[in-house]
Amino acid sequence: MKNAQITLYIDTKRCMNCRACEIACKLEHDLPVGPRYTMVTETDLMVEGEPKSMFLPTPCLHCGDAPCLSACPAGAISKRSDGIVLVNKDKCIGCHECLWACPFGIPQFGSDGKMEKCTLCAHRVDEGDRPACARACPAEAILVGTTAEISETLRRRYAGTAFAKTLLGGAAQGR
Repeated sequence: MKNAQITLYIDTKRCMNCRACEIACKLEHDLPVGPRYTMVTETDLMVEGEPKSMFLPTPCLHCGDAPCLSACPAGAISKRSDGIVLVNKDKCIGCHECLWACPFGIPQFGSDGKMEKCTLCAHRVDEGDRPACARACPAEAILVGTTAEISETLRRRYAGTAFAKTLLGGAAQGR
């Protein structure tokens, strides 16, 4: 995966709210009580007239055009050639501009007032491994890789299903 643009995809059809991703992340980064680089949120919605709970792990998505990066007046946020968005806490001035720019509200501020967030376990990725959250997920709901790799995984999972037909608008049927 080195130097290829990597991204993160959450397969909400698979997340079962076990929070293994949250725990793995906290352990991997030795986070104290408070900050969580990934959080699972629960949403209640109606599906075909029936109430249903859905769960959504929300780590930093390492956006292609990361709004936090351009919003940071101190230049504390950078993006690696592989797409991982990182923060240099030594440069952070604690202004919260990144938080206000992020459409997902991901940046957090530690007790030192400096921004911190998911690093997509860059140290693991550099060694050819997956982030701790993806490794820990028993349902394999957190996918990390290139868009082609993620697309292939989703095609294998859902080819021929009603989900694929809806998602692909008939393309799954060869139309």
